[in-house]
Amino acid sequence: MTENVTAAPGRATLRDVAARAGVSMSTVSRVLGGGYPTAAKTKEKVLRAVEELDYVANAHARALAGGGSKTVAILVGSVAIEFQAYIAQGVEEQATDDKHLCLVCSTGGDPERELAYIQLMREQGARAVVLVGTVVADEAYHARMRQFAQALDAAGSRLALIGRPPLARDVPAVVVEFDNEGGAYAATSHLLTQGHERILYLGKQPGQTTAEGRLAGHLRALADFGVEADESLIVAGEFGRLPGYQMMKARLESGPVDFTAIFAGDDPAAAGAIQALREHGLRVPDDVSMVGYDDLAVASDLGLTTVHIPHEELGRAAVRLALHQADARGEESGLVHRKLATQLIVRDSVRPNVGARKR
Repeated sequence: MTENVTAAPGRATLRDVAARAGVSMSTVSRVLGGGYPTAAKTKEKVLRAVEELDYVANAHARALAGGGSKTVAILVGSVAIEFQAYIAQGVEEQATDDKHLCLVCSTGGDPERELAYIQLMREQGARAVVLVGTVVADEAYHARMRQFAQALDAAGSRLALIGRPPLARDVPAVVVEFDNEGGAYAATSHLLTQGHERILYLGKQPGQTTAEGRLAGHLRALADFGVEADESLIVAGEFGRLPGYQMMKARLESGPVDFTAIFAGDDPAAAGAIQALREHGLRVPDDVSMVGYDDLAVASDLGLTTVHIPHEELGRAAVRLALHQADARGEESGLVHRKLATQLIVRDSVRPNVGARKR
């Protein structure tokens, strides 16, 4: 016989619902999460207790009754990162177009916080959970993403990754990335066609998928143009304005300016490098040519030649594919993978190298 329990003063808890329904708290969680099969009689008792106690999760009861959850969540490293903010804007716009509420969560790059948000969104019945940002794609990462994808899939949700490498084909997830290597190849090729062969590259980051893709494109362009790569022209460091400034300042202080152009790993790094160059008495593009990557607001402000990433379309595509999985997947049973093109944006930061050999 079900125990007659009165909810404690204030908001009812999961424990109150379990006591009222005469079941365990884990059973209540399974019923509200919708990810596990539950006997019809048990489900009915739980949902009746939810209604009687006015439990905050009564939205789940309506979803289980056929209404469906109308939430999309996006997890970013930081809302202060312009690149990720643009993608979040695209996610929000597409979610709104599809009549879904969009939740933006900041993880600070912490895998534990990422996991906590994934679990919360699964319990809340979010239709899709979108993760953004570069990663170290080791075995632990792939195992973690598989776990996330399968847990969300069991609850009728979908994991979507943006700007991250593809997963195994049997993982029930969406991956939308952009052509990091192709964009870098175009940027370096532009410098080479302007006669620049001594190109300083700022932002080598072993293991980071985004940085590795950009360096790979840079090196491939050099090889295709018959220019031997020089390790002394590849500077290790993170992306961002301060790292860009520090990398450039250290390079200028370490010896002569033996390069005619610079490829900065992202636009903020290019802005920091330009500041260091100015302090050293050098101007862009009069003394040194410069290209960046991402096409953020600072690139337009500085007249910087850069690589445009379709930030908002990345977000929109991830949501469309996640919400309309059956249509997107066709006969496939696992991963849906899309790669969007990048585009070189030519502005005023590159000038021909007058003394270069003719090709």
